[in-house]
Amino acid sequence: MITKYFSKVVVKFNPFGKEAKTARLLLSSIPPAQRLQGTQIQSEILHASSSKTPIVKITYKDKKEMELDPSTVTFQELASYFDRHSRQLKLKESIENS
Repeated sequence: MITKYFSKVVVKFNPFGKEAKTARLLLSSIPPAQRLQGTQIQSEILHASSSKTPIVKITYKDKKEMELDPSTVTFQELASYFDRHSRQLKLKESIENS
């Protein structure tokens, strides 16, 4: 998963729900060095009786926001969903540096 272009990550999930594995894998895929470079990470634990829905919301360095419900997808599907925009930013960066 390409996390280099993330500027903010918001994850809300129930630790006992089916979305917990996907949300935790996403959080663990962000390297500690990137956290020190300014990527904001916000996580919220939802209770079983909570009316809030689980969500993963990514804000990229170009201010584009993408969100997804982690209870409806696997980690591989979530990673490919967010990697689409990351690959576009990577291509744009390589063109500008050439």
